[in-house]
Amino acid sequence: MLTTFIIISLVLVLLTAAPLLPSDHWSVRVWEFPRLQIAVLLLVNLVAIGGFYHHNLLVIASLIGVNLGALVYQMYWILPYTPLVKPTVKINNNPEPKRSVKIINANVLMTNHDVAKLITLVEQEQPHILVTLESNQWWQDALAPLHAAYPYRVNYPLDNLYGMHVFSRLPLSDIITAERVEKGVPSVHCVAQLESGERIKCHFVHPAPPSPTENEEATERDIELLGLAKEIAQTDSADGLPIIVSGDLNDVAWSPTTQAFLRVSGLCDPRIGRGAFNTFHAQYVMARWPLDHVFHSDSFELVRLARLPEIGSDHFPLLTELCLK
Repeated sequence: MLTTFIIISLVLVLLTAAPLLPSDHWSVRVWEFPRLQIAVLLLVNLVAIGGFYHHNLLVIASLIGVNLGALVYQMYWILPYTPLVKPTVKINNNPEPKRSVKIINANVLMTNHDVAKLITLVEQEQPHILVTLESNQWWQDALAPLHAAYPYRVNYPLDNLYGMHVFSRLPLSDIITAERVEKGVPSVHCVAQLESGERIKCHFVHPAPPSPTENEEATERDIELLGLAKEIAQTDSADGLPIIVSGDLNDVAWSPTTQAFLRVSGLCDPRIGRGAFNTFHAQYVMARWPLDHVFHSDSFELVRLARLPEIGSDHFPLLTELCLK
């Protein structure tokens, strides 16, 4: 039994330490994702060691110390995305409708054809902007029933899992579609005009993840995200427009890259102090983490943040409603 505890502890500590290695390879960076799951396993292991084994107290004390240290380290990253800390974005319980914007970010899963669920969800929630990711020409055609309600659209259908569509009730201008880092991996950048007449800058992104089936390293994803962060800090800030970034970043909220993005861009994460709002994987309860994000400038207050019901995809849609201060 002691050997079992030692092996389990060694594995969990190694997985905890893996992201500290100076490598962008997917096999290293992937362990930034399941921090919560590893933390739970560390806690269970601690309870098992302390509660069911009472021999060789020096070894047991050492195992408890090692597991506890790893658990504290994991919690350092996770804790901001729990209600145990103070939210950094204020809630607005009496928003001005004309100064508000509601966005649904939905990674539809290209091979998923259950379009009725998404259309029904959009009709129920009535967002100002719907952003679909992984949407190809089939999805573009299937979402045609939304055209009457969403006259302002950006279409970028692709069959490589990186298509993107923007449906908006709000007028869009200064639209830029670009494959900034990788060919076939687009992003959409535009200005939306609220019902009040005020304008906001929007960036919709979906960089490729580090994985054995796509990019072997996280380099391309990190370059796109940090490049956008610098653009926001330098160019967008000079424009003076409120800013929103939305999309499937293929990175978790607590990763060093996402934290660097927030630090460089100066944007806010409305999840801090409220929860992780895990959007992936919709089919596996024990393997979920927050891949879909909305960040915004300090010009906004939060009205509502919600993970919406599943739509047949491997991602849950994420709804964010913000109101200008």
